[in-house]
Parts: sequence; C-alpha cells; structure tokens
Amino acid sequence: MAEIDVEAVERIDEGDVPTGIEAPEYVLYGGKGGVGKTTCAAATGLASARDGTRTLVVSTDPAHSLSDTFECDIPAEATKIREEIPLYAAEIDPDAALENQAGMLGTDSPLGGMLGNEEDGPMASLLGGAMPGADEAAAMQKLIEFLDDDRFDRVVVDTAPTGHTLRLLELPEIMDTMVGRIVSLRQRFQGMMDGMKGMFGGEADPKEGMDDLDAMKAQIERLRTTLRDPSKTDFRVVMIPEEMSVFESKRLLTQLDDFDIPVGTVVVNRVMENLADVTDAVDSSQFVTPNLDSCEFCQQRWDVQQGALREAQEVFRGHDIKRVPLFADEVRGEEMLRVVAACLE
Repeated sequence: MAEIDVEAVERIDEGDVPTGIEAPEYVLYGGKGGVGKTTCAAATGLASARDGTRTLVVSTDPAHSLSDTFECDIPAEATKIREEIPLYAAEIDPDAALENQAGMLGTDSPLGGMLGNEEDGPMASLLGGAMPGADEAAAMQKLIEFLDDDRFDRVVVDTAPTGHTLRLLELPEIMDTMVGRIVSLRQRFQGMMDGMKGMFGGEADPKEGMDDLDAMKAQIERLRTTLRDPSKTDFRVVMIPEEMSVFESKRLLTQLDDFDIPVGTVVVNRVMENLADVTDAVDSSQFVTPNLDSCEFCQQRWDVQQGALREAQEVFRGHDIKRVPLFADEVRGEEMLRVVAACLE
C-alpha cells in the first residue's frame, strides 16, 4: 500500500487570502451535515472582513463547530473576534434562545405558550397538529435581529443541516398561517370576549397580545422578502463529490426553489485534486496532493468522485460552481481558512 507523506502547512502568505468578496449583503451556506458549511462560512466571513467590510458570521447549527473553526470561543451574541479587522461571530443556541427570548417568542409573552411542541396545545388545534420548529422559531428571531443590525454590512450564515434548515425556511409560511387564523378567531369571538370583561377582576382586552403577533408577522414577511431577493441574498449549497451528497443537494435545490430562495453558488468540497487546479492565489507546493499514479486508494476514490462530479455538473448547470480540494491538514484556524477563501473567490 502506498504511503502518503503529510507535512503540516506552517504559514500562508498574508496576501493569499482574498481582500473582500463579491457577494450580496446576506450569504447563507446550507447542505447536508458534515459537508463543510462551517468552513466555507468562516472563510467567506474572514475574506469579507479583510477589506473593512463589517462582517458577521453566525451559526444556527446546534453542533457549534464555528468556535472550533476559528479556534476561539464564540458566544451567542455577536462579538468581535479579531482586533485588526471588523470580523464578528455568533453561535445561536436554539434551545437557549427559545428559553431566554422574553419578547415575541418568550415564555412570558402571550405567544410563548403557543410555540411549544405539545400535541394538545393551542397550535395543535389551530393548525391540525403540533406546532413544529419552536427551536427554529427562536433561531429565526435571532437571525432577524442580526439581519436588521446596523453594525454589520454583511451577514454570513452557517445554517443547520438540511432537514433543520428546511424547517427554518418553512416556518415563515407556518407562522403566517398561524397569525392569520388567530386574527380570524379574534374577530369571530370578539363579542364573546367583550362579554367576559370583568369576570376575573379585570377587563379582558381582545387585542391583548395581537401587537406581538402583528409585529411577528411583519418580521417574518421581511425575512422572507430578504431571502427571496437575489440582490440581497445568496444561498450557497455545499456538497461533497459523492452520490448521496449530490442527491441530497439536488433535493435541497428543488425545495429551495419551491420557496423561491435563490441559489447562486454551489460549492463542491473535498475534491481530490491539486490546489493549483483550483486557484493560483496560493503556493500549492506547500500542500500534499493525492498521488493518482501509484496510490490505488487515491485512484479509486478519484473515480468515485469523477462520477459524482459529472452528475453534479448536470444537476447544478447554470449555477456558479466552486471547488475546494481535499486537504491533508484539518481546516481550522486562519491559515487554512485563507486557502479555502482563495478557492471560493
């Protein structure tokens, strides 16, 4: 069996990472778990901030690998993580956000009790089943806050794995329906509620809590409009060159299209090829590359990847396709993130 001599990359030249990126205000990386979304988001955020663009990288993935990628602790609130450039980061904990949100999604608000997953709760009767995505609702609320934050010129989002992402994207439609039905019920039972005034030592205000619902509906509509505007948002699908990943990405692309979410870029990660074939911005001689001449394992894996790449080329025709090589080194820390940023340029 052929042996591959691997040497760690000690230093990447400062000029090897792109200064700035060409992208709209909001960049979302999505795809199946474990394909490298966090790496791409971190690299994009780093490159974006290098030209002075105030950039926030935020993760809605419960795995919280953004801290590992940047090699520093990242809190739930947007925090500057580099002194020399305007790079900020946050890791949203959906459970904590749901527990601590004291506003529209908080447990103390009129809407708080409605957003649980109880099968016999108020939303179950209104929507014909358990209200899905309470944790995603909290994450969405935090995301809305970040999108509206004047501190940032660009927000780069590392989304949760595909299934969770779709629940998050589906939630605005569910919430919209929910608010509409509550408004309808309020109108139908207006007379009954008027008759209840003073029954319990006070007056029952039929409009109590509806301001929260109206505000939520407005926020949901704003988020939905933003996600659907290609001049503001680029949802980038990340995949690896394997048949199942291509299948999963194709399904994600179809579902995003159903929601009118624009997908401008497809990133194929961990391709067994020479870095020089992807970008000339980095000195590829520093990197070990697969030996496709004498390594039988490398050759077989390359054959598998070639088939997946051909299929992906057909599936994602018309999109901007970026390739990131398979590195011998683990991609973490700024040195490697600069290399990935060069590949995504």
